[in-house]
Amino acid sequence: MLKEYKKKIMKIPLKNVTLEGDLVIPKNAVGLVIFAHGSGSSRLSPRNRMVAEDLNKAGHATLLFDLLTEKEDSDYEMRFNIDLLTERLVEVAKYFEKEKLKLGFFGASTGAAAALKAAAELGIKVSAVVSRGGRPDLAGSSLQRVTAPTLLIVGGEDTVVIELNSQAYDELGGDKKLAIIEGASHLFEEPGTLAQVAHLAVKWFSKFF
Repeated sequence: MLKEYKKKIMKIPLKNVTLEGDLVIPKNAVGLVIFAHGSGSSRLSPRNRMVAEDLNKAGHATLLFDLLTEKEDSDYEMRFNIDLLTERLVEVAKYFEKEKLKLGFFGASTGAAAALKAAAELGIKVSAVVSRGGRPDLAGSSLQRVTAPTLLIVGGEDTVVIELNSQAYDELGGDKKLAIIEGASHLFEEPGTLAQVAHLAVKWFSKFF
């Protein structure tokens, strides 16, 4: 059991806006997983928090932050502005370079597209990416420029998103894996399915950090 954590609720100053985030750094952590939530969600997402807790227990640092301000999030179109979300992710990643930790992204839904576009832009600075029920197809041509090992996790009952992930998988370069969790729907609300997501994410980041 980890005895020491650095926990901090913080304001992250970016170029044009200040965002709120929850940072947890376990003792002797070597990697930081930055979460990119989906549209309509926030850093308080119980699903992402559960995954983050399992990553912390495995010794990985995590940052859950709001990609949009409260005012921006009230604009439906802003939630799907992948370019803006990508820009925010890149800025936040650069802000945390001072922590001297390896960098990973965990993206859910539309946040997965932003995570992959950010990974393409940052190149070798990103050690690994995990997508949960994501829309990697929205990353477009950036998929071919992703060098970070990428794990795409999809629910077995989420048939449309399985197809979209399969198409994106074919476009990705570098190490990649598509994992389908049987019996899971888009939000992984079925008993035990989110725990499987967390388990796969911990293994992936542990392997590449």
